[in-house]
Amino acid sequence: MGPPCIRCMRIRVSDVLDLCAVGLSSKQILEELPDLEMDDLRAALAYASLQLNFYTTNL
Repeated sequence: MGPPCIRCMRIRVSDVLDLCAVGLSSKQILEELPDLEMDDLRAALAYASLQLNFYTTNL
């Protein structure tokens, strides 16, 4: 199992997040990665949020 990707494409969630982190707008990201749609960007952000908010009780 590799890194999480967008809709079975070889575009990693981290690639999308990296572009956000350096300041690209949604429009610029979609121009840079034309196979993506706005819903893909939202899904990448939602995935990252879920991963950061994951808590375990098995300490």
